Amino acid sequence: MKAIIGMDGSKYSEWALGWLGTMPFRIVPRVTAIHAMDLNSARAPLFTHPSISGYEPDVGEAMHILETRAKQVEADTKHKMKEMEVNGSVRVEQGPIAQALLKHAGDTALIIVGSRGLDAVDRFILGSASTTITLHASSPVLIVKEPPHPLRRILFATDGSPASGKALQFLLKQFKATSDGKPLVVLLVHVMPFLRYTAVKEAGEKLLAQDAAKLEKAGYRVRQFPQVGPAAEEIMKVVNREQPDLIVMGAKGRSAVARFLQGSVSLKLVQQTACSVLVVR
Repeated sequence: MKAIIGMDGSKYSEWALGWLGTMPFRIVPRVTAIHAMDLNSARAPLFTHPSISGYEPDVGEAMHILETRAKQVEADTKHKMKEMEVNGSVRVEQGPIAQALLKHAGDTALIIVGSRGLDAVDRFILGSASTTITLHASSPVLIVKEPPHPLRRILFATDGSPASGKALQFLLKQFKATSDGKPLVVLLVHVMPFLRYTAVKEAGEKLLAQDAAKLEKAGYRVRQFPQVGPAAEEIMKVVNREQPDLIVMGAKGRSAVARFLQGSVSLKLVQQTACSVLVVR
């Protein structure tokens, strides 16, 4: 598997790169780190505020600032990758960061991006990129919100859909079930609707049991959390109570309806939780 990482020199992008060294991959991905120089996005917060003197930088000076930053980010990223003994390359491209990451990721590579970007530009660069990528990526997306640290507890939200099945396969095939010789704990959550039907409850319990059996066979320790109510709210209750290191969930697709329904769940978790979120497609 390949990993595509957005780098902008912020602590969030540095955390994103650092997470590669702490996640329990069976095989460490080959990395392509990308820094994007987006003049149109940067111009608004950086270059169009009127000054007291009436002076405003021209496009040439703006490009010089972006190019200087790009060289520094490229050098720092190469140094960090060498320290981490990570195989890969660093690319500097022009244009929006989200488009660059989506292009290089294609349908298979894992995209890793910080939840925010550098200073006042974060809404225009990595901040908005995390939302855009979560909605439109065809491959798995990891939104990093914290400094890198060993994973001990993973919250996995399952609903029995094909997308949820892909997320489960990601855990089984891409991750080792142990960290530092200790089994990883999976907090297995399934949220059922407010329906007073015995069959609904039985189906939910059966789904939890089936997924738990697969995870336990792979070596994970599993705790089951059957919940009832709105999906995002119920998952957040478990997150707040159990404090997982990572949330893993599937996404149902990129259609307008899917973005409104299931997409809203993953976006709410990305926006509301303090821990990092992996959305698998």
